Amino acid sequence: MINVLKTFFLALWVSSVAISAHAQNPDIQHLHPTNWWIGMKNPNVQLLVHGKNISTAKVSLAYPGVQIKKTQKLENPNYLLIDLVIAKTTKPGVVKLVFSNGKFKNTQAFPLATRKHKPNNITTADFIYLLMPDRFANGDESNDKFSDMLDTQADKNVPYLRHGGDFQGIINHLDYLQEFGVTTLWNTPVIENNTGLKKELHGNMQAAYHGYHFSDHYKIDRRFGGNEGYKKLSAALHQRGMKLVQDAVYNHVSEDHWMFLDPPTKDWFNMWPTYTATSHKEQVMLDPNGTEADRRLLIDGWFMPFLPDVNARNPHFATYMIQHALWSTEEFGVDGWRIDTYKYNDMEFMNRCNKALLDEYPDMLIFGETFVTNPAFMNYFVQNNVNYPFQCNLPGSCDFPSYSAIGDALTQPWSWDGGVNRLYSTLAQDYFYKNPSKMVTFLDNHDTDRFLSVIGEDFAKYKMGITWLLTTRGIPHLYYGTEVLMKNTKNPTDAEVRQDFVGGWKGDKVNKFTAAGRSAKENEAFDLVKKLANYRKNTPSLYNGKFTQYLPQNGIYVYFRHDTAKTIMVIMNSNSAETTLETARFAERTKGFTGAMNVLTEEKINSLNSLKVPAMTTWVLELK
Repeated sequence: MINVLKTFFLALWVSSVAISAHAQNPDIQHLHPTNWWIGMKNPNVQLLVHGKNISTAKVSLAYPGVQIKKTQKLENPNYLLIDLVIAKTTKPGVVKLVFSNGKFKNTQAFPLATRKHKPNNITTADFIYLLMPDRFANGDESNDKFSDMLDTQADKNVPYLRHGGDFQGIINHLDYLQEFGVTTLWNTPVIENNTGLKKELHGNMQAAYHGYHFSDHYKIDRRFGGNEGYKKLSAALHQRGMKLVQDAVYNHVSEDHWMFLDPPTKDWFNMWPTYTATSHKEQVMLDPNGTEADRRLLIDGWFMPFLPDVNARNPHFATYMIQHALWSTEEFGVDGWRIDTYKYNDMEFMNRCNKALLDEYPDMLIFGETFVTNPAFMNYFVQNNVNYPFQCNLPGSCDFPSYSAIGDALTQPWSWDGGVNRLYSTLAQDYFYKNPSKMVTFLDNHDTDRFLSVIGEDFAKYKMGITWLLTTRGIPHLYYGTEVLMKNTKNPTDAEVRQDFVGGWKGDKVNKFTAAGRSAKENEAFDLVKKLANYRKNTPSLYNGKFTQYLPQNGIYVYFRHDTAKTIMVIMNSNSAETTLETARFAERTKGFTGAMNVLTEEKINSLNSLKVPAMTTWVLELK
């Protein structure tokens, strides 16, 4: 009997120890957002708390003006949602959130600051520069790699690995960017990508050096410089009057993201019985005869096997991502947003997210990446003039239709619908868009072949492309290195068009950031961009004037940028021989003008009646 009692009390003691252990200090691994602001138009904020069995904890706070509206448990006991309401009269300080589990407590600080950021809105007056931080310049070798991250490698001699570029490297070269007229910096994503090497489509094991594989939304990758380094970059830009675009990814995260490793709910991600890839076919979103199954495949199918597809129809995950966008804007001083893989997202979520940003930051430029080259399909994904049953509210987009058209214009012979006619016909379809001026134009980017290689390294065509980019309607962006003739195709991989900017690493024998380090041809290219971009920056008629184009004839495409102050005439001769242009048919735009100044050569033209335009040349004429 005594032995039985001993056994019973021993079991009771073990059970009490286990219960005590279960009720110990609540373990909190993530509390997002990490901080917030007073003065936001929306007084509500939802905290997502993650930690072992955190749902069993009771939460309290005592801070004037801040109330817990409610707490919510999710399917996974390791999560708890806390809905806060922050009154307008609340003072800045630190809210102490107390998580209680029996006699055990865990107090978490939740700082509240006064809202200060006022974005410097990005407009047609701007010139955006897209770069990949890992491949631009290495300003701090101490953060190239870390032994406690899943990818511990950095080797600039291996195309598929990280190379060590960072925020400090960018800061070190802001003078260079401003020299040739850049006003706005767009980095590929800077959110932490703490992921192992992944097998990309080409079969190589590749690092997430590009930034599109998020592992923790509230951490900036420390290999770039971390949260503080990003703030330093933002401050350096703003001190110079420059602007910052952040690259967002809502469609997917990495399989190494802590939320995928411990999902809050079964529907937090779009799961399939077996791996199911997206169709990539945007036509299903507009097809009046289409099926819901095809639409769901586009939206819910996975982009890659290691990129879990986010279910933005889950209201809590949607709120998490929207709040992160607001948090990033305020925390890092973001002036505009580019949204990756836009067409793959749930459009109702995107409308909600865009609206939340625009409610807090009116007139902010938000533009998506929708790799669609036909305006008839592209327009669905932006504010448009078509009576669709569902209306997207995205202000702008990367202008893939005009990107495709300028490529064709410079590589196809003149024909009824080819050559420069492709440019005309593409821009003639601007009637689809609510505001064509918010389309972001470009010649190449990190997902395409380099422009110089597309045009067969023909320098005359290069100059024509650059001139078009900086004179057409919209907001121009340039991919890093295009100004110094960086080239390559995506053969065998994307890494070939994402090579290092030469001169950004200590061991580089040549420095393309300086005129002395560039070849004569590279300097000519750089000087062209510099001259035209700076002229554009100082000529409102060019960036904000009305865009008027004439039907191309005999291989020549003519368009005007004009307002009451100035008229700029652009003549693109795509012919392989000098061509005489009779100007009588442009009378409605040239009336009252008798001469012009060639902006690029500074040559004076005394008569506009008949112009001899050299072969494969674009003129930019300021009419007099």
